Amino acid sequence: MKACVFTLGCKMNEVESASLQRGLEERGFEVTDEPCPADLYLINTCAVTAEAEKKSRQAVARLRKFNPQAPVIVCGCASQNAPQAFAEKEGVILVTGAQAKGKVLALLGERGVFAGEEEKIFCELPIPKRTKTRAFLRIQDGCDNFCSYCLIPYLRGRTRSRRAESVLEEALACGAKEIVLTGIDISSYRDGETDLGGLLRLLKDVPARIRLGSLEAGIITERFLSDVVSAGNVMPHFHLSLQSGSNSVLRAMNRHYTREEYLHKCALVYRCFPDAAITTDIIVGFPAETEEDFLQSLSIISEAGLAHVHCFPFSPRAGTAAAKKKDLPSAVKKERMARIMRAAAQAEEKYISRFLGTERTALFEEDGGYTENYIRVHAEGAREGGVYRVRLTELNQGGAIAVLIKEL
Repeated sequence: MKACVFTLGCKMNEVESASLQRGLEERGFEVTDEPCPADLYLINTCAVTAEAEKKSRQAVARLRKFNPQAPVIVCGCASQNAPQAFAEKEGVILVTGAQAKGKVLALLGERGVFAGEEEKIFCELPIPKRTKTRAFLRIQDGCDNFCSYCLIPYLRGRTRSRRAESVLEEALACGAKEIVLTGIDISSYRDGETDLGGLLRLLKDVPARIRLGSLEAGIITERFLSDVVSAGNVMPHFHLSLQSGSNSVLRAMNRHYTREEYLHKCALVYRCFPDAAITTDIIVGFPAETEEDFLQSLSIISEAGLAHVHCFPFSPRAGTAAAKKKDLPSAVKKERMARIMRAAAQAEEKYISRFLGTERTALFEEDGGYTENYIRVHAEGAREGGVYRVRLTELNQGGAIAVLIKEL
């Protein structure tokens, strides 16, 4: 029996899908994550935007083209948000949600909709099937922030943290050369007295590079950065979620910091890690965003010295506070997107250019490597899984060309 696990959305979904792949293998399935003829399809859906939810629904028909007789199971945020929209699709036999994803494995062979269960504690899943050189390790789920544009707290539930001992056990067992700590809001991690900084100290003897997933700006304090330094194996890459450079828009988004506070957090990071990459997300065209508000988002890219910016237009999600506000014309959002993407590309090129001619350490995957500070590099002769000392020589499509100095 062959199963295809198809994933849409975030890194959290990817790692959960990898766990479901492992669980299916333990039940005797041959498993793939590539669309193909199979005896069972499992779709892990996304609802972060209306477009993501649409693609999640379309995935059912897309996969059934390979085998119209195969049953389809659906889980994830989109099916948590609109379970009946999936249950009514031809071929779908089982619908679960975004919480307690392990129940998918327990319900194999069942039929119906089981998307209403609320997860009270962190749901342990099988150790993820390794598909890449890096391992993504779930440490937290859910969110308490309730940003005005976001459905995730309603779908994923309130924040829940994994036991620190369980995190350490998986980190030691996974055998990866780099481990990415992943969750919906890892800044809120807490197991008893152990917060995220304490967890990093606990992982200091793991023989792997540790990389942090997306962080909230509020976690950046001198104490937290001291924990990062003390750990010794945490990479100098901080994805500090921004969303807007305008204080008025940040208030409307229910983000709990100001532009000035965000810039201060960046300064703290650079004080401890002068070469750090600070990356972020920015939403363009939030309701009532004026041209002046947008210019504040444009200017903070250079003021913060950002290394990479993921930009995307505002997408109203029914059920959120922001969806009740008047949306900006699509033409305005499109024009602002073009401007901010140009600014983001210039900032990325400026950041990478700082390191041309210098040596860095890079871990290579199948299609390139990443330095400690998350510069994507291509080097002739590098093997997948190899860690090399490299010299960056020239810019190359959002990254750099490098030459190998020695393998470490």
